[in-house]
Amino acid sequence: MAIRVFNTLTRNKEPFEPLEEGKVKMYVCGPTVYNYIHIGNARPAIVFDTVRRYFEYRGYEVHYVLNFTDVDDKLIKAANEMGEGVTEVANRFIAAYKEDVGALGVKEAVDHPRVTENMDEIVDFIKGLIEKGFAYESGGDVYFRTRSFDTYGKLSHQSIDELRSGARIEVGDKKEDPLDFTLWKDAKPGEISWESPWGTGRPGWHIECSAMAKKYLGDTIDIHAGGQDLTFPHHENEIAQSEAHNDQSFARYWMHNGYINIENEKMSKSLGNFVLAHDLVKEHDPQVIRFFMLSVQYRHPINFSNELLKGAKSSFERLKNAYENVKHRKETSLDLTGDHQKWLDEITAQKEQFITEMDDDFNTANAISVLFDLAKSANLYLQESQTHSDVLNAYEDTFKELTGVLGLEIEATEELLDEDIEALLEERIQARKDRNFERADQIRDELKDRNIILEDTSQGTRWKRG
Repeated sequence: MAIRVFNTLTRNKEPFEPLEEGKVKMYVCGPTVYNYIHIGNARPAIVFDTVRRYFEYRGYEVHYVLNFTDVDDKLIKAANEMGEGVTEVANRFIAAYKEDVGALGVKEAVDHPRVTENMDEIVDFIKGLIEKGFAYESGGDVYFRTRSFDTYGKLSHQSIDELRSGARIEVGDKKEDPLDFTLWKDAKPGEISWESPWGTGRPGWHIECSAMAKKYLGDTIDIHAGGQDLTFPHHENEIAQSEAHNDQSFARYWMHNGYINIENEKMSKSLGNFVLAHDLVKEHDPQVIRFFMLSVQYRHPINFSNELLKGAKSSFERLKNAYENVKHRKETSLDLTGDHQKWLDEITAQKEQFITEMDDDFNTANAISVLFDLAKSANLYLQESQTHSDVLNAYEDTFKELTGVLGLEIEATEELLDEDIEALLEERIQARKDRNFERADQIRDELKDRNIILEDTSQGTRWKRG
């Protein structure tokens, strides 16, 4: 079965057919690095990292590009408020971004282009648009002639007239038409700037991605992705620029993830419900955050609350416990003969179902449901009086393989107990053997005070940090 992708451009699920056999050219719009990212920025980082991982799992080589906007009005304002240089602020928050999304299990992009390192390409791109008549210089600024691009509005499915009446568009004396958008900005006194044929200035927001996608991936790419909020005007303008300049289709598939709400309200600083990923990964297990984000299909909105995150933690623990139970049973499995093939067949069927769900526009919500079916199956098998290492190995390997596709780490982190706690554990085991349950309960409480939670299972006593 082919992977099917919901294409924002056509509003249909379409079979994925790469430009080049076995390869995927994928460009994801990254953050403007003037502050720590919020969880709304973390969602596309996790979502499209998972898309990348799944393509790789299915045998594709993925050239994954995610840019950093390291010069912008917001960044200049932040730098002025901090009394620092724009580059200094950008460097700090690029490092913070990599640290935060890295904690969330996001792999490094193949390329992380920065606007300031691609200024020549951006200037050349604008020059090309002017030469073709799609752009014009006016008072040190350069604008794109929106009406000159006949299919403008095709991504957001709006007509030019609808856009003019409904969009918030700045009307300036320098523009030929209110719909025209900025490609190059004349520098204000004291602002960071670069030389260009139109004077000192800096690029507009939209042009950077068109120029960098062309440089790193070529004139036409397989997938362009980002948050739903980028559909218009950012991605709409990218299409106009790139297709006008390159005389060919820009991206074959456009993917957009849904919004995040906080306690059923839109996230905003004015409401005081602004949640930074930088803080969240310190307060909660980053793997639980990733699991939570993937528990909803990526195109749908997702509601965030501490209560929902707590529920996600409990659910993720169920998967991990099933996996750990399988590992523990392996230590005592006798490998006696019996009807084990039906269990192996069931594992194979669940793996195939996982692939079916992910092939359907990367439906991680349904894929996670399959993981719970796998956990239920494993727990039922562990109730058998006789188990075989072939089946246990199949469960263990499949758990690791499928959670790995989602970027989830199911393997418990090995943590060493100090000598005192080790001694208490041994003492409790002996107390239970001696049927001294009062002492065993006392030790459990002592360990709880040391943030060690015990779990008595049919495979023995296990512990974890609380």
